[in-house]
Amino acid sequence: MNSAYFLTGTDTEIGKTHIACALLECARQQGLRTAGLKPIAAGVEADGENDDVRRIRAASSVALPARVCNPYCFTPPIAPHIAAAQSGIDIDFAKIAATVQAARQVADWVVVEGAGGFCIPLGVGKTSADLAQTLNLPVILVIGLRLGCLNHTLLCAEAIARRGLLLAGWVGNHLAAPLLHAEENMATLRAHLPAPCLGEVPWQADGDSRKSATWLRLP
Repeated sequence: MNSAYFLTGTDTEIGKTHIACALLECARQQGLRTAGLKPIAAGVEADGENDDVRRIRAASSVALPARVCNPYCFTPPIAPHIAAAQSGIDIDFAKIAATVQAARQVADWVVVEGAGGFCIPLGVGKTSADLAQTLNLPVILVIGLRLGCLNHTLLCAEAIARRGLLLAGWVGNHLAAPLLHAEENMATLRAHLPAPCLGEVPWQADGDSRKSATWLRLP
């Protein structure tokens, strides 16, 4: 079995990395060699490493070189296309595709976490949606369960379909601020989305993705 997925979200700061790590744990529990990638990251800690990248590498059972897991890491925590422009760097989709292929050579189950939301710009005339299309992987959509998520989700699903990509599944992720009528919102998402729900994950104050894995299933 060799499976790879592009994981994206309805917005930024809705728990994409947390869910990516939880899915990696699900796959590991099934005896699969797992690898997570975050090709584009912005914002580093005092040690010069991005926290999302650190977490994804820790959740992976296959140790990938840093240049494979995260070929583009920008220091300021700003929109990646702005950070890239300030650094004089053009984000090369072919380079990212090569890292994904490298990961698939050594792992059974690979997840590639996109930056920000599905359509975030990544440079002049190109977006994260274009990157997903270049990689041509099935998409997992993380939905941050907060007011406005229904509209954001349906727009993302439309954009995914418009690019000829398969929406392999979606995850409802509860955030720190509880969503009123969450059950009804989840029912609406199930009724409108053309893909299976892979799980509804409660808010985890401690950020332990291993606990969240118990609420998920693989596509």
